[in-house]
Amino acid sequence: MNKFDWPVRVYYEDTDGGGVVYHANYLKFMERARTEWLRSLGFDQSELRNEMGVIFVVRNIALQYRRSAYFDDALTVTTSLSKTGRSLLVFEQTIYRNHAVLTQATVEVVCVSASEFKPVSIPHTIRHAMHALTSS
Repeated sequence: MNKFDWPVRVYYEDTDGGGVVYHANYLKFMERARTEWLRSLGFDQSELRNEMGVIFVVRNIALQYRRSAYFDDALTVTTSLSKTGRSLLVFEQTIYRNHAVLTQATVEVVCVSASEFKPVSIPHTIRHAMHALTSS
């Protein structure tokens, strides 16, 4: 299964004065889902930096807002890995409220050296875990 779902509750701090989710917070929800996707593969961000010497950074985001989310909404962020390269991961992410699409994004993430911030190959152990996930 290539699809990973992560639940998010909208808190008051995520909204503007009218109770509508502030636009930048959709990006935070997506970031959390990608982090938890990686954790579901058995990798913690701190471990990647400290033991493997790599971090993942966002290179590009194409985002489309369709509907607003509101204070106290229960949302689901769906994350799917759509493409991989030597150092590149491309994710398709969608935020839903029930079955209604609120936001869709294509997010390009690059694996870089934690010390030099230059692109490096995705470590074999991570690539192996991603392959096992997408082929199951």
